Amino acid sequence: MPDLLIELFSEEIPARMQTRAGEDLKKRITDGLVEAGLTYAHAHALTTPRRLTLAVEGLLAESPTIREERKGPKVGAPDTAIEGFLRGAGISRDQLEERDTPKGAVYFATIEKPGRPAAEIVAEVLADTIRNFPWPKSMRWGSGALRWVRPLHSILCILSDESGAQVVPMEIDGITAGDTTEGHRFMAPGRFAVTGFEDYAAKLKRAFVVLSAEERAEHIWNDAQNLAFAAGLEVVEDKGLLAEVAGLVEWPVVLMGQIDDEFLDLPPEVLQTSMKEHQKFFSVRNPATGRIERFVTVANRETTDNGATILAGNQKVLSARLADAKFFWENDLRVAKSDITQWTRALENVTFHNKLGTQAQRIDRIAALVRELAPVTGADSDQAEKAARLAKADLSSEMVYEFPELQGLMGRYYIEAAGEDAAVAAVAQEHYSPLGPSDDVPTAPLSVTVALADKLDTLTGFWAIDEKPTGSKDPFALRRAALGVIRLILNNDLRLKLGGILNAQLVRAEVASNDAVHDEHVADLLEEIAQHGVFGAAFRVVKEKLAGKRLSDILHMERKVPEATQDLLNFFHDRLKVFLRDEGIRHDVIDACIAMDGNDDINLLVKRARALNAVIATEDGENLVQGFKRANNILTQAEEKDGVEYSFGADPKFAETDSEKALFAALDEAQAKIAPALAAEDFPAAMAAMAALRGPIDAFFEDVQVNADNPVLRRNRLNLLSQIRQICSSVADLTKIEG
Repeated sequence: MPDLLIELFSEEIPARMQTRAGEDLKKRITDGLVEAGLTYAHAHALTTPRRLTLAVEGLLAESPTIREERKGPKVGAPDTAIEGFLRGAGISRDQLEERDTPKGAVYFATIEKPGRPAAEIVAEVLADTIRNFPWPKSMRWGSGALRWVRPLHSILCILSDESGAQVVPMEIDGITAGDTTEGHRFMAPGRFAVTGFEDYAAKLKRAFVVLSAEERAEHIWNDAQNLAFAAGLEVVEDKGLLAEVAGLVEWPVVLMGQIDDEFLDLPPEVLQTSMKEHQKFFSVRNPATGRIERFVTVANRETTDNGATILAGNQKVLSARLADAKFFWENDLRVAKSDITQWTRALENVTFHNKLGTQAQRIDRIAALVRELAPVTGADSDQAEKAARLAKADLSSEMVYEFPELQGLMGRYYIEAAGEDAAVAAVAQEHYSPLGPSDDVPTAPLSVTVALADKLDTLTGFWAIDEKPTGSKDPFALRRAALGVIRLILNNDLRLKLGGILNAQLVRAEVASNDAVHDEHVADLLEEIAQHGVFGAAFRVVKEKLAGKRLSDILHMERKVPEATQDLLNFFHDRLKVFLRDEGIRHDVIDACIAMDGNDDINLLVKRARALNAVIATEDGENLVQGFKRANNILTQAEEKDGVEYSFGADPKFAETDSEKALFAALDEAQAKIAPALAAEDFPAAMAAMAALRGPIDAFFEDVQVNADNPVLRRNRLNLLSQIRQICSSVADLTKIEG
C-alpha cells in the first residue's frame, strides 16, 4: 500500500491563513480519495510560510472493482423504456438478464466498474482541490487563470512504496507535478528530489526548514524563555502572537533586544501593544517591578554576527514607534490633569450610530440608567453617574486613537491622573467586560453598575431601531452583550427586574431615534415607569395628563415599546438557554420556568431552573412529570368535552379508596410546604415537596377510574386532578417538559 506526499510550494502565505489552509487541504484531498474508492490509514497536514504539505499513509494502490445490480423494466415493456434503461446502465441489450419475480419476468443488468490506479485518482482530486481551494483571498498572476493565495511555484506529488517512488503525472496551468522541492529561501537555495515523507522532512530540516508549526512555536517559546531567564526577566505569554510568529518563519532564530531607557516609564500595556501590533515582538518583563524592559524578536535566518545587525535595525524601528507612543502619552496626561471633561465634550461630535445620536448622547442615557441600577448593585448613585460620564472619555485621547484596543485601560490611567478615586477610574477598564464567555466578570459595585448600563443601552438602542441579529449575522455583537448582562447578574447575585428597565431605556432610545419626541413628555413617562414598574400603566397616566396636547409625539410608543421589551426579553431567554446548556440544564426546563411570573428576573429564573432540573433528573421527578401530564390530559379532555372548568375544589368526603384519600392528604401537605417555600424563593424545597407527590399520584391512577359512571365521583375526581395541576403549576409549567 503506497504512501502519498503532496507539497504545494508558493510565495509567503499569510500566517493567519496557514492552519485553516492545512485543514482544508487534508479534508478536500482525503474526502476526494475516499469518494473515489481509495481508503487510507492516516493523514496529516503541515504548513510553513511557503508550503502546504499533506502526507497520506496506507493508501490503496487502486480503487476496487465495483459490481452493481440494477432492476429494469418488465419483459415485454415498450422498446423506449428498455432503451432508456440500457443508456442509463451503459450496457447493450444482450447483457440484460431475465428473471422471474412475484410481479412477472423482469430485466436485470449487472454493471461492473473496474478499479482505477491510485495515481490517476490522485491527479484528478489534487487538480480539483487546487482549482477550487477555499482561500479567504486569492490572486491571479502572469497570464494564467489559476488563482492561489500567492503565486504558486511548484507541485510535489509522489506515491512511494517498497519498490520506490513515482511522480503522479499531472499538470495545472503550466505547473507540472514533480518530486522536487526547495529549502530555505536564503540559507539553502536550490531544488532537491525526495522519495517519501521521511526523506522529505529530513532533507528540509538539513535545508533549514522546520516543517511543523508546533515544533517552530515550541522552539521559539523555549529559546525566548531561556534568554529572558538568563537576564533575570520573564517573557509575557501571548499564545496568539506565538502562533502568528511561528507562521512567519521557516527557520526561527530567537533574539532579545533592549528598549531605550527613555521609554521604560511608559505603561507596560502601551509598550506591549505597540511592540506586538507593529513589530510582532514579545514583551520581556522585570518580575520585580512589572516594567517591560526588553523585547524578543524572531528572525528567519542565522547570520554571521549572531543577529546583531537584525537587532540593531529592529531597535531603531522600535524606538521610532515608541517615540510616537511617548508623545501621545505625555500629551494625553496633560489634558487629563488639566480638564478631562474636555474629552467627554468632544464626544458630542462623534456619532455612535446615525439613528441613535452621538457618543455624548449615549453617555447621557447610560448615566441616567446607572442611577436606577445603583440601588440594586449597591453602588453610590452619584459615584456611579460620575464613573459613567468618565468611562468613555479616553475615546477622545490620542493614544486610543492610535491603539483602539487600549480603550478603557488608558481611561483608567487618565482618570487616576485627573485625581479621581481609584474605584471610579477602574470602571473605565472594567465596564466593557465581560467581552466573551471566558472573560472575567466585574465584581466592584461601580463597575458592575456601569457595565450593565452600557450593555443594556446597546441592546435597547438597536432594538429601538430594529437592528437585531439575524441568523449568523450580529454586526453589533448584541448576542455577546446579552450574555454579558446575564453573567453580570448571575455572578453578582443581583435581583434585577429587567422589564421596567428595558421599558425606560427603550423610551430613552426613542428620543435619540425620533426627533419629534419632546423631552418633557419623556420625563413624565420615565417618572411614571419608575413608579409603576411597567410601561402600560405609566403610559395611560401620561396620556391622561397630556389630554391631547402633542399626544401624537409619543403615541407610537404605546405599542412599540411593550412589543420591543417582550422581544428583547425573549432574546435574553434564548441566550440564557445557550449559557445554561453547559451546566446540563435542558432547554425545556428553562421553558417551564420562563412560563412562570417574574421571568424578567434572570437570577430568579435561573434558581428556579436549576432546582427543577435537579428534581426531574431523579426517578421521582421524572415519574411525577408523567403523572402530572396524565392528570392534565384527562382533565383537559374532560373540560373540552363537558364545556366546564373543573377548578372548584374537590371534597374528601367523596373519596372511596385509600389511595384517593391518601392523595387528598398528600396534596394538602404539599401545598402547605410549597406556598411558603415559593414565597421565600426556596425553590429546592418547593421542588422537593412537589416531587413527593409522585407516589400518591401513581397509586391514585393505579387504583382509581377517574371517569367513573357515577357523575358525582367523576366530577370530584376531575376537581382533584385540577388540584394536582394547580399545585404543580405553581412551581413550574410542567406541560413544557418534553418526554
